[in-house]
Amino acid sequence: MIRKGVTESFGAAVSCLNTAHLTDEVIRRSKRMILDTLGVGLLGTSTPVFNTVLQYSQNQQALKNSKVWARPGLSVPPQYAAFVNGVAVHSMDFDDTWHPATHPSGAVLPAILAVAETLPIKPSGLELLLAFSIGIEVQGRLLRFSKEAYNIPKRFHPPAVVGVMGSAAATAKLLGLPLAQSIAALAIACSSAGAPMANAATQTKPLHMGNAARGGLEASELALLGLEGNTQILDLESGFGAFYPDYIPCPLAKVTPTSHYRWVLENQNIAQKRFPAHLGMHWVADAAKEARAKFLDKYPDADMSQIEKITLKVPSSRYVDCPLPVTEHQARHSFQFNCCSALLDGDVTVESFSKSQMNRRPLQQMLLKVNLENPKDNHSSFETMYCEISVETTQGEKFTARCDTFYGHWRKPLSHEDLVKKFRANALTVLTPDVVEGIIYTVDNLDKSHDCSMLWSYMHFNKYHMKQKEEHRCSVSV
Repeated sequence: MIRKGVTESFGAAVSCLNTAHLTDEVIRRSKRMILDTLGVGLLGTSTPVFNTVLQYSQNQQALKNSKVWARPGLSVPPQYAAFVNGVAVHSMDFDDTWHPATHPSGAVLPAILAVAETLPIKPSGLELLLAFSIGIEVQGRLLRFSKEAYNIPKRFHPPAVVGVMGSAAATAKLLGLPLAQSIAALAIACSSAGAPMANAATQTKPLHMGNAARGGLEASELALLGLEGNTQILDLESGFGAFYPDYIPCPLAKVTPTSHYRWVLENQNIAQKRFPAHLGMHWVADAAKEARAKFLDKYPDADMSQIEKITLKVPSSRYVDCPLPVTEHQARHSFQFNCCSALLDGDVTVESFSKSQMNRRPLQQMLLKVNLENPKDNHSSFETMYCEISVETTQGEKFTARCDTFYGHWRKPLSHEDLVKKFRANALTVLTPDVVEGIIYTVDNLDKSHDCSMLWSYMHFNKYHMKQKEEHRCSVSV
């Protein structure tokens, strides 16, 4: 039986939580998430899907505008800045992942940065961290109201469902909405939720993140103007319960200015990826790298063409079973592709998904040798799944490996040094080294900053655009 008062408790938490409720651990993890999300977003501004949605968004007009990441001099209405920057974050499937399954940061950070830029009084770093953390918290709470949500999704993409609610909660906090309007923002956002998994492994999947960021921001702006929705949206089976058949929500504990708030983010770490692909691929890549190392340890000069058969034992999940991927998006969702890339190269990188790497003959030949098995004990859950690999050679030898927890998983998170290293590698694709170091410093000191505007100022640079602008200026002056 669904308990009443859930929606009101969420609205109260959004409106009542303040910076004093933030704990050191929540601040630390939020900073890690923000830095990682900015990095993959900057890298994503070079993708075709980002350029397509940017072209669309530039056609929109507004009285106030927000900056587009890595596009100097270019601004669009705040909701479209949230949209295109959200698309950039998920355009390579390189953004963070949580359990129960969703990508939490990409729906929230682009939205709150777009809103913060338009406020007459810029928020402090702590206020930005608070809004971000609330956006993550709402997603984590909603996901825990369903057992189905703990499994690898089959019907809809979770960021399109819980992400838009997180975006609404975060932007409502940043806009200072009171209880009634915070509830309204959640209700309005719920009507923008949902996206089918059928569009996974296509260019449309990143739009799920952009739409979530935009939809939540728009919901808060509409609530600010007085638009109302169902005040029990989180209580009802016909409300948010429409997305989960086993939805059983519980009210949040009452928040007071001096009470200690128990954050989900405080108790649940985040997975930050080492390469741009679906989370399940990381188990496969780690197992394949170990099998390769065993093979080469015995035969240092061996040719990978000596591999005759590859068997992968993975969970049953149709949308990540893509035997012969044609596009980069299919490759990012292919157990087979990521296995073969790791076996051939000893790693999976951003470059692995380029056309030249995807179309090389050794990889295409190896893909034909992969056989998938779905053991009954290998459940479709990012918490319990594993990958076992068996590599058989033409000489009849067999090399095996197993990965239960890859490096970067929430049980085995990236070190701070490796997280910063990932950010640098991603951000340096579009920013100059001094700007990259400026972002690292700014995020690291967000909780001490009185004005967080420097953060989006840094995000507006692009070394190639600045170089072209300078070359144009010099040619004109000559």
